[in-house]
Amino acid sequence: MSPAYRILATFLACAVEAVEALTLVVAVGTTRVWRSTLYGVGAAGVVLAAVTAILGPALTSIPIESLQVLIGTLLVLFGLQWLYKAILRAAGLKDQRDENAAYSREVAEAEQAESPVPGRIDWYSFTLSFKGVLLEGLEVVFIVLTFGTAQHRIGLAVVAAAAAVAVVISVGLVVRKPLARVPENGLKFAVGILLTSFGIFWAGEGVGVDWPGHDASLPALIAFLLLGSLATVLLARSQETRAA
Repeated sequence: MSPAYRILATFLACAVEAVEALTLVVAVGTTRVWRSTLYGVGAAGVVLAAVTAILGPALTSIPIESLQVLIGTLLVLFGLQWLYKAILRAAGLKDQRDENAAYSREVAEAEQAESPVPGRIDWYSFTLSFKGVLLEGLEVVFIVLTFGTAQHRIGLAVVAAAAAVAVVISVGLVVRKPLARVPENGLKFAVGILLTSFGIFWAGEGVGVDWPGHDASLPALIAFLLLGSLATVLLARSQETRAA
């Protein structure tokens, strides 16, 4: 599979997760104590690095055919989860992700918590940032490991993920507020399509499917899923209109 496909999917998926994590970190840091918040971010980063270092070599030891089936199946399940929610949002059956609203919610909760003691670690800030970054980061690790180990290119997947996180953090430092203008819902729709397509492609290769044109069949698979998803959105919208 062309490295461009892996880089694109990894970058977009990790950027979405980074945007959500940044919203929480900025809300807690600006409302509570930045130092404790960043301690939590750092601790989560250490845990995520350890998970990647442990699972990466373990996965690469699996025979390539079995690995493709395993990773392909996981990607399909993961991608369909993203795609299902994206279709519901696009059809108006589920609220759109709003970073400003998420930021306001986190700020309100942080303000209601017990006030931090000057000179001491604010465990509320530490715990919340640690948990938020860890949860979003685990999805990043999953994406990196699946795309990286499928064809033994973990380094390439790590670079793409790091670039996505770096871009989001850099923009966040400049604007100092939630990245509400990022088309997050559209990105999730696109990532859901990409993850599901790659999963079907790799699982098929693992069980011996000879895809026509090999890598050339992947764009056709992506287009097929995209058209099917858009048709589902239109159908859901029409049914919702009739019900109303």
